[in-house]
Amino acid sequence: MIEARQLLQCMAENVQISGSELARRFGVSRAAIWKQVENLRALGAPIHARAGSGYALRAPIELLDRDAVMAALPARMGERLESIAVHWQLDSTNSEMLRHAQQDGSGMAACLCEVQSAGRGRRGRSWHLPLGGGLAMSLLRKFEAPMSSLAGLSLVSGIAVVQALERLGFAGVQLKWPNDVQAKGRKLAGILVELGGDALGPCHAVIGIGINVRLDESAVRSIDQPWIDLACLGEGRTPDRNRLAAALFAELINILDEFERSTFAAFVDRYAAYDALKGRSILASNGLGGKALGIDARGRLRVRTADGEVAVDSGEISVRGGAETT
Repeated sequence: MIEARQLLQCMAENVQISGSELARRFGVSRAAIWKQVENLRALGAPIHARAGSGYALRAPIELLDRDAVMAALPARMGERLESIAVHWQLDSTNSEMLRHAQQDGSGMAACLCEVQSAGRGRRGRSWHLPLGGGLAMSLLRKFEAPMSSLAGLSLVSGIAVVQALERLGFAGVQLKWPNDVQAKGRKLAGILVELGGDALGPCHAVIGIGINVRLDESAVRSIDQPWIDLACLGEGRTPDRNRLAAALFAELINILDEFERSTFAAFVDRYAAYDALKGRSILASNGLGGKALGIDARGRLRVRTADGEVAVDSGEISVRGGAETT
C-alpha cells in the first residue's frame, strides 16, 4: 500500500514523472497510483496530469518535517519545547494540543499537520487549507495565573505572527481585531486561542495559527471571503514552510514570556502599529456602528458611536468605508 505522503514527496522531488515510473518505484499498479493521486487532489494538492507525460506539481511543495523545524529554531527555543510533532492528518492541531494538555507535563508543546479534517476558526467556523498550500500549527502554553489574566492573548499572538513575517521579509501585514491577520485588505491568516484548566489557575492556552502560503486557485473555490497568500504578498517568493513554522514558534515563545510578565496593557502601542481598523467606519455583528478608535488596555475594541465611546469585547467586525479623518 502506497502512502499519500510518500507519493507526494516523490512528486515534489521530480519536475515530472510518469504513472508507470511511480508504479515501478513503489511496487504497485498504475491504478493504485491513479487512485492515490485522486485522493491527494481531493485534499488540495496541486497535481497536474498530462497524457503521455505523467504527473507534475503546478507549484512547489515542501512537506513538513519535524527535524527541519527543530533545526531552524534557535537552540534555546527548541530546548523550551517539551515536545513538537508533525502529523500527516489530524482533526485539528488545536484539538490535538487540547488533548495533550490533559497529560502530565509543565512545559510547552507544539504540533503541525499537513491535513486537517476538522480545522476550526472562531465561533465554530470550519478552517480549510489545501494540502501543501498553507500552514496549520498550534502551541500549548501553561500558565500559573488565572484565566482572567490572559485577556488579549489572541491579540498578542497576532503581534507575534506579524513580527515573524516581518523578520522573513514580508511587509505590510496588519491585524484586524479580534483575530485576523491581513495584507492589502485580504485575509492572510487566522488565530484561534482556546483556554482550559482551572479558572483561578493554573490554566493553559492553545494558540492555533492557520496561514496561507501558496494557495492553488483550483483548491480555494470554497473560500467565502477575500484572501491573500504569502506567494502573492512576496511577488512569488515564499519561505520554506518548515522555516516559517520555526519563525512563528520562536516569536510566539518570546512574546508569551513577555506577556506572562505583564498584561496586555504593555502591548497596546505595539498593536496600534499594525491595527487595520483604527480610523475606519465599522459595523459590529451586534449592530453597533461607528468609528474604530483602537484597542484599550484589556484588548477591547474602542468604538466612537453617536452616543459616545463604547468598548466591544467580542464579535465580528466589518469595514463600512474608507478611513475617517476626524
